[in-house]
Amino acid sequence: MCRHLAWLGAPRSLGELVLEPEHGLLRQSYQPRRQARGLMNADGWGVGFFVPEQEAPVRWRSAKPLWGETSFASVAPVLRSGAVLAAVRSATVGMPMDETAAAPFTDGRWLLSHNGKVDRSVLPADRRAESACDSALLAAHVFDRGPDLLGETVRAVAGRDPAAYLGLLLTDGERILATTWGDPLSHLVTDEGVAVASEPWDDDPRWVDVPDRSLLEVTPAGVTVTELES
Repeated sequence: MCRHLAWLGAPRSLGELVLEPEHGLLRQSYQPRRQARGLMNADGWGVGFFVPEQEAPVRWRSAKPLWGETSFASVAPVLRSGAVLAAVRSATVGMPMDETAAAPFTDGRWLLSHNGKVDRSVLPADRRAESACDSALLAAHVFDRGPDLLGETVRAVAGRDPAAYLGLLLTDGERILATTWGDPLSHLVTDEGVAVASEPWDDDPRWVDVPDRSLLEVTPAGVTVTELES
């Protein structure tokens, strides 16, 4: 399993989003509060974000635990963006352990993180996948079908692998898409923007839990949640 978050709104530093919250991704890498499977997320991390006048997102990924990345900690406070996706990884047994298996994955436009697991045999082989791990193959499948078909894709994959956990989180810098399928997700609406995360990074009562088997979409117009039927 993994933990992930996305932000869409006024520019904020990566330090504010990833490292500074009391129960943010840094702490979730060694002490998650809502993770049902696995005790830590120490098998890598990654962050992707969008910068003005550049269509493709920028990424920084590593196979090391987030708590040991002193270089990232030193620059995160000065890196700012209004669209960010970050994740810490707990690798599925048997999956690759290098940084190419760490989310976020990208097709050059979208960023994607997967919280869960899926049998690779139910996914089509795709040479464009960034890694042989299940999450990278799933990301390539989502990109190939198109994020606008995210809900349909998740239902189809779940039909082929009923034991799959399919918590997906995507952004293209203009909107956020997410699914819940076996794992929790929450969102927070503030005056500055919207955060979507595997678990709240603090105890702000404005956090809202997303029902299981749902599709969430965040746009400048607001947040919508649609039920996904199995």
